[in-house]
Amino acid sequence: MANKAHGSSHGISLKKRYGQHFLREQIFVDHMIDAVDLTEKSSVFEIGCGDGFLTRSLLKTPLKQLWVFEIDESWAEHVGKTYPDARMTIFTENILETDFSRFGADKPWVLLANLPYQITFPILYRLAEHRTILQEGVIMVQEEVAQKILKTSGRGYGFASLYFQRYFIWRALDKVPPASFYPPPKVQSRLLYFAPITDPRPIPDEKEFWIFIKRCFQQPRRTLKNNLQPFHYDLSRVKEATLLLRAQQMGMDDLLELWKVLS
Repeated sequence: MANKAHGSSHGISLKKRYGQHFLREQIFVDHMIDAVDLTEKSSVFEIGCGDGFLTRSLLKTPLKQLWVFEIDESWAEHVGKTYPDARMTIFTENILETDFSRFGADKPWVLLANLPYQITFPILYRLAEHRTILQEGVIMVQEEVAQKILKTSGRGYGFASLYFQRYFIWRALDKVPPASFYPPPKVQSRLLYFAPITDPRPIPDEKEFWIFIKRCFQQPRRTLKNNLQPFHYDLSRVKEATLLLRAQQMGMDDLLELWKVLS
């Protein structure tokens, strides 16, 4: 069954389909909170509160309000009853389906979250789309995902690296071992600090540019020429030496120059 439990906490079953692995090391919560600037004027939101391990620490800090998004009604109810606080509002809904316009009146927001690993990238794409509401944040992600976001060349570097580095400044924080969670995941985790880039430089025909970037990295071990040949680009306009490179050997500036030649 998709909803199979894989342990329990506070008498509530943990559900595999929601990727519920709850942090159990206070030091990492402290580091998340220390990395951001929280004041009594701060609007903070959390995605996936679980049993409230991070939530309870957030409520001990000076903040104006805390919005918690928790898809699992059992945990939403548990956290509401266990940590009652007039500053906290709990939304029992999927963050991927949330109407982000509701954040507008109280922006900028700080995000602190131990993200469900199976939907990390969809959440990050939503945050990029609505980055004007954000001030900064710290997220817990799978180590492999963190490396994809941070890479600037070589293996693992690709569309995600370029896309998320365009919209956010990133900084690697603690590496978090599986034993720091209950139940322990099968992977290493990483805390990442991020802040939106308020004025990213313009890219001509940006929507098409990102399609082009996906095509450049379609087969990472293949040359640009082999990856781009099936499409409508006029490759005769590009130097042969460039076409023989792999996309992984090129930075954002190089790829932008190539795009300007081909678009």
